[in-house]
Amino acid sequence: MNERLQKILSEAGVCSRRAAEKLIEQGRVKINGITASLGESADFDTDEITVDGKKLTRKSEYAYIMLNKPRGYVTTLSDEAGRKCVSELVSDLGVRVYPVGRLDMHSEGMLLLTNDGDLAYRLTHPKHEVYKKYLVKITCDNGKDHVSPDTALSGPIEIDGIKLLPAKCRIVEKIAEDKYILTIAIREGKNRQIRRMCVACGYTVNSLKRVSVGDIMLGDLPAGSWRHLTKAEVEYLKTV
Repeated sequence: MNERLQKILSEAGVCSRRAAEKLIEQGRVKINGITASLGESADFDTDEITVDGKKLTRKSEYAYIMLNKPRGYVTTLSDEAGRKCVSELVSDLGVRVYPVGRLDMHSEGMLLLTNDGDLAYRLTHPKHEVYKKYLVKITCDNGKDHVSPDTALSGPIEIDGIKLLPAKCRIVEKIAEDKYILTIAIREGKNRQIRRMCVACGYTVNSLKRVSVGDIMLGDLPAGSWRHLTKAEVEYLKTV
């Protein structure tokens, strides 16, 4: 059965669909020896598909991992600048997995990793409305004269001329007149979105930690540690 090439690559555990599109555009994917073009389809059972000259094979088993990413790690599998990568923290898994979404180097908390490209696509596409919740400590740069941050960060907010989807914000604790701890839940994952939202509203982020994806909680998983998702958690993510 013919399927879009990027879907085949993601199901084989090569990378996400979005990353697969880049591989195709870079001319690194071939179908029966001919360089593929974006938008092409193929049949996994009858066509020979190669990536960088290596024949594609079906993934026999998917892995679903939750990692508590510490600060100081980048959410990539390798880094040209020599920075520490999250792949180092799951190297003992024995299976190659890919981050679902990103956490910037200075942020911490829950990061899901998998070789299931369809699930990764589902969790990162805003149309599925999977909320990611963060615990954020902020300082209000305009002192006492400011709108309550839970109101300001709930929107509407624009970044680079693009209107963001509404966020769900709640004050957890008011530490001082200008310092707060909040939870902020968003359902899209633009680059450094929480930090940029805070800057747009006049706040400095002192710390940022992702604590849940949908109904799946980070809990007391130690920083730098990972665990397999339970069967129930995987089923939830596939249907949310």
